[in-house]
Amino acid sequence: MLTTLVLGGVIGIILALTGAGGGILAVPLLVFGAGATVAEAGPVGLMAVGMAATLGAVLGLRAGNVRYRAALLIAATGMLLSPAGLWVARQIDGRWLSVLFALVLLYVALNTFRQAAAGEGFTGAAPDAVCRRDADTRRFIWTRPCALAMTLSGALAGLLSGLLGVGGGFVMVPALQRHTDLPMKSAVATSLAVIALISLAGVVATAASGRMDWRMALPFAGGALAGMLGGRSLAARLAGPQLQKGFAAVAALVALAMIVKALS
Repeated sequence: MLTTLVLGGVIGIILALTGAGGGILAVPLLVFGAGATVAEAGPVGLMAVGMAATLGAVLGLRAGNVRYRAALLIAATGMLLSPAGLWVARQIDGRWLSVLFALVLLYVALNTFRQAAAGEGFTGAAPDAVCRRDADTRRFIWTRPCALAMTLSGALAGLLSGLLGVGGGFVMVPALQRHTDLPMKSAVATSLAVIALISLAGVVATAASGRMDWRMALPFAGGALAGMLGGRSLAARLAGPQLQKGFAAVAALVALAMIVKALS
């Protein structure tokens, strides 16, 4: 229990430093640190990331940064697909599920490093953004392409959350950047709201099936929440491209280690 609590604290600090996308390291930490399989660690990691995302979403709502109508639409699709991802995860051999997770993690690492090396940041609407806000109300002008882009993004995030136990922050933030004219703060806050709702669906589905390991989940989630709260002040001093490169390097090494472990 103490080990799981400490591992949760580590992932909470990572979440505070890197944002919701850093929660993808929750499953590898449980695999290597607690001896869990990817199928066992997925729901536990999802619960911890979901709790941390909920905290961030509440803070975003208070600041007026969450586009809650968009978040509800995206999350509704994701919540439908999350149980399907859980079902698929139970049908796949544990070794190949680990390899699949590692490949996704490697993609996140490479994409993060590329953005950090290029000094990329979100400075305004993407040229081909299909979801734009009204100049007066600042609310989205809902069109069929906009609704479709939001729905497909939610479906992918929901499927991955159930399949691999990831919140989907590495899917949602880029999707909102690409398809909307939201500023970065609003894109992140809206993404957190989506992750919180999708994670809730995955956790409820796992608990209902009796497959949630509560002895692992409760201390890990508690540690993650404490780590995120404690790491917020540290994040203000360390955030930047170098931190993102460091996260990418660690994620790539973990991904390679998971592949080696699965295939050995």
